[in-house]
Amino acid sequence: LHFRAKTGAFRAQFLLESVADLRNSLRSLNPADLGKSLGSNLGSNLGSNLVVRRGLPEQIIPSLAKELGISAVYYHREVTSEELAVESALKKALAQIGVKVKSFWGSTLFHINELPFGIPHIPEVFTQFRKQVEKSSKVYPTFPTPKTLPPLPKVDVGELPQLADLGLEPPVPDQRAVLQFKGGETAGLARLDHYFWEKDCLKRYKQTRNGMLGADYSSKLSPWLALGCLSPRYIYQQVQEYETQRVKNDSTYWLVFELLWRDYFRFICAKHGNRVFRQSGLQGVSIPWKVDWKRFDLWTEGMTGFPLVDANMRELTATGFMSNRGRQNVASFLTKNLGINWQMGAEWFESLLIDYDVCSNWGNWNYTAGVGNDARGFRYFNIQKQSKDYDPQGKYVKHWLPELTSVPARKVHEPWTLSSDEQKRYGLRIGVDYPQPLVDLWKSVKQNEKVYNGAISRRS
Repeated sequence: LHFRAKTGAFRAQFLLESVADLRNSLRSLNPADLGKSLGSNLGSNLGSNLVVRRGLPEQIIPSLAKELGISAVYYHREVTSEELAVESALKKALAQIGVKVKSFWGSTLFHINELPFGIPHIPEVFTQFRKQVEKSSKVYPTFPTPKTLPPLPKVDVGELPQLADLGLEPPVPDQRAVLQFKGGETAGLARLDHYFWEKDCLKRYKQTRNGMLGADYSSKLSPWLALGCLSPRYIYQQVQEYETQRVKNDSTYWLVFELLWRDYFRFICAKHGNRVFRQSGLQGVSIPWKVDWKRFDLWTEGMTGFPLVDANMRELTATGFMSNRGRQNVASFLTKNLGINWQMGAEWFESLLIDYDVCSNWGNWNYTAGVGNDARGFRYFNIQKQSKDYDPQGKYVKHWLPELTSVPARKVHEPWTLSSDEQKRYGLRIGVDYPQPLVDLWKSVKQNEKVYNGAISRRS
């Protein structure tokens, strides 16, 4: 999708807010003795700081290293190709000026050294991975936040860029959003505190996690996790405290279960490398996917004629967020009903999602398209049944599709069945105010299943 920014405005805004929050946090960490010696008023302004630059890491960081006499650079390792290319270029540039490089494993719940198998032997089935890890691996404790940090040496700390500096228009807040996400550790901790401790929602997580409307049907911690504002180990620690102080049940376990899925996708990407991005996916299945831009555009615009799909796609465009239930349904529709290349959907999500995580996004799209590891044949979502099961009163679809507001719940999931009289009664013209269905759900599934099965048989 060469015409879309890889990082859209919602995630870029979240990133800038996160950097600003990190800078503020570092500034608040004063060396205690320095603060005392200068008096409380002066000392309160003499914490550490964050140096901000715009540019290529392999150019900016060596330049700073020379300017400040830095002897070593430390960073968290990544697993996917673009990030690894940056690491490689950075290490090469630093080696040329004699600066040591030390990388660490981070961002997962379980440390890579705690796995009961090496990366080449990661099981291809999640359940096998989960059972072995739960049985024999332990989660490392979190480190305490330092109370003080020394001030930086004399250096231009730089200004925080604005969205316009990145070539992006500021996103317009939509009051219909499930949450007004704000970047940074401070907001992430506040969200966790709200969901776990203030509203006591964690004990119901497994029962409510498939919701689509409202702030508290799920934890919504994913944007902060994706950017490293919250650590999975900290969340795990808070779950343990909740289980001790409040209740331990299926719901508290299920949040950790979801963190394990996140780990799994990252380790699978470490194992398979670029295969996760290829059209044939992790399984290497060469399916003749369609590249139908007209239908793809209707999918992105929420104009397919299927309310559940359209409501979710409009929510994504308006807010940068979509529920897990919604993501599964719209991805299934694109691949199993429209037969469109799953990579196009993955790139659309990459551009728009505020919680984009490269491994989870591409791993999940592999899975939905039937080309991922642990894929179980041609599985698809029954869009009409899903719509009725998870939005029985039509509150969610009406929230995002105002043209359907007057349609009663029994008809709102299948507006194409409205008679002429009913359309007049509800002020809705199918094909004018709301589109006709783009495809026949059942015929399209059968056609694409034949294509899929043909590809599988050719491979074997």
